[in-house]
Amino acid sequence: MPADLTATEALGLWHRVVLEQVRRDGHDLSLRQLSILLQIYLVPPPHTVRGLAATLGVTKPVITRALDTMGALHLVDRERDDKDRRNVIIKRTLAGALYLEKLGDLIRAEARHTAP
Repeated sequence: MPADLTATEALGLWHRVVLEQVRRDGHDLSLRQLSILLQIYLVPPPHTVRGLAATLGVTKPVITRALDTMGALHLVDRERDDKDRRNVIIKRTLAGALYLEKLGDLIRAEARHTAP
């Protein structure tokens, strides 16, 4: 994969990835949902609703709505923090890990089309 993409090449790659995501039978996530999911899986835990809201610069209800959707898809799970019942801990799931692995494979495959 080329290390340096032009803006047009980068947008073309993003376009192909997004287009393929929409074409697939699975669920496509909004950019907000995807950014939350990536934060949960790429940054070491623990993750809380409060912490995700602060990191993404959004309100807790925004995170909660996104987690509701992703929870229904079994991409994440939630549980109360036993040490502080006000906190909700976000847990990774096998389905979420597989979703992101397939997305990563798709990005790599589409990036090969960008290579000279």
